Amino acid sequence: MVFSDRITTPTQTITVSPTSPPYFSSSPLSTPSSSPPPRDSSLCPPPPAVILSPCAACKILRRRCVEKCILAPYFPPTDPLRFTTVHRVLGASNIIKLLQELPESQRADAVSSMVYEANARIRDPVYGCAGAICQLQKQVSELQAELAKTQAELLTMQCQQNNLMALFCMEASQISQEPIFPQHQEDEQEQVLYDNAIFSLDDANWETLWA
Repeated sequence: MVFSDRITTPTQTITVSPTSPPYFSSSPLSTPSSSPPPRDSSLCPPPPAVILSPCAACKILRRRCVEKCILAPYFPPTDPLRFTTVHRVLGASNIIKLLQELPESQRADAVSSMVYEANARIRDPVYGCAGAICQLQKQVSELQAELAKTQAELLTMQCQQNNLMALFCMEASQISQEPIFPQHQEDEQEQVLYDNAIFSLDDANWETLWA
């Protein structure tokens, strides 16, 4: 029996297509399409919890606050006193009826007016906001009278200042128009005065001698 020294192994043929992608190893470092590592959920903060609180009106009236509550935009839950004051004077039904009759662009001003009127009615149950308006008108009249008085005083002071300036200018012009004596005329006047003084002294001496 004869054994051959050569051992034949089957050959394997690998066909590479020109349009096929290049071969890469299966190592995770060389794989371009490897997925990113998963994030740790403990590092991301949880989303804040949304707490839906009823508006101040529904909370005081103890009713369910719907999504499109007509009172919610004007009576927030952080200011319950605002609705309490208006509800005490006007009532909830009147507030809702008034807001429903107005367009949405005028509701904020209407609520501000209702709050002002309600506060005025609580401070002054008899006259309400009419009493506050009368008081403000009285203050305006007093301030107008005081302003007119001050303007009259200011006008008087301006007239006096103009008169003083006119007098000052007149005196300055008169001084500038007076003739200026020469120096020798002044000397002559001084000499005459000196001679008169000496003559009077001599007369006095003669009188004492004769006496």
